[in-house]
Amino acid sequence: MSPVIRQFTPADYPALAEIWNASYPDYPTTPDEQRLEDRDREKRCRRERWVGEVDGRIVGFGGFDQPATMYHPRRFSLMLNVLPDFQRRGIGSALYDRVEAEFAQFDPLSLRAIAGEDMAGRIRFLEARGFREESRCWESQLEVSEFEPASFAGTEERIRIQGIGIRTMRELETEPDRDRKLHELISEVQADMPSPEPYTRLSYEAFLKRMREDQNLLPDAFFVAVDRGDYVGVHFLRQVPGSRALMTGDTGVTRTYRRRGLALVLKLRGIMYARAHGHSLIRTLNDSSNRSILALNQRLGFRRSLAWVGFIKEFTRPATGTGGIRG
Repeated sequence: MSPVIRQFTPADYPALAEIWNASYPDYPTTPDEQRLEDRDREKRCRRERWVGEVDGRIVGFGGFDQPATMYHPRRFSLMLNVLPDFQRRGIGSALYDRVEAEFAQFDPLSLRAIAGEDMAGRIRFLEARGFREESRCWESQLEVSEFEPASFAGTEERIRIQGIGIRTMRELETEPDRDRKLHELISEVQADMPSPEPYTRLSYEAFLKRMREDQNLLPDAFFVAVDRGDYVGVHFLRQVPGSRALMTGDTGVTRTYRRRGLALVLKLRGIMYARAHGHSLIRTLNDSSNRSILALNQRLGFRRSLAWVGFIKEFTRPATGTGGIRG
């Protein structure tokens, strides 16, 4: 039976979360998280979804998106997943065809997608449609019980004598300008992270919504390096729902404070938080070109696991200049 492809509706959030979790069990989401993400996204960033139904059951979804931190009006990201038991039945193809037909109206320059290096079927699917590999992002993991803190004794003292202290988000909550300073700090840190497109800054309002609505953010595992009131470094961890694992958010230091050991101290604070609160695993994702953070993670005992492969499909306008796209 051919799948029925229709527009996504708010009633479909539970099915969306189910399909996502079946596809990426190590990166679980909930219907509420998806609702909040849609509600709080920047207005300029387009996002559209469609669902694929078989006998009235939603078994796949597809869509296009524009990430807020590398926004370009003609560049998009692909969202496409099908429940494992319904793959290789043409559902993904039907969803992809709808996505490509619908976003043609925006005269796109490119469409990006991600696949785990172990997802052979997904990789074949993308390559057959004109996608090529563009980048790699490595996941690394630290077994918290194997960490040896004695190897790093005295590390924090070396930054303390420079007048720099480490405070948590919760400890900073009485500062009236805390959130604006965090916005500035994280914007500067993210601007220097490897990215396939130039960085675009989140508005303060969008940043604040994300921070306040993030149900997995841990205020006591959000560490800020502070020098005489200035926020100069950050490292934070998020709870992975339904597990004792933590996922690393951003880790970074402002340009004038680099090469002082701040990133090491911040990450050590995160590890000690995990130890104190019974978390068994810390996971992190880093671009393969980010050699400094990869070396730091290796020094701390993180072990590389899965690589996530970034793909891109580039579009050009037909020679006649009359609509349509080709890959």
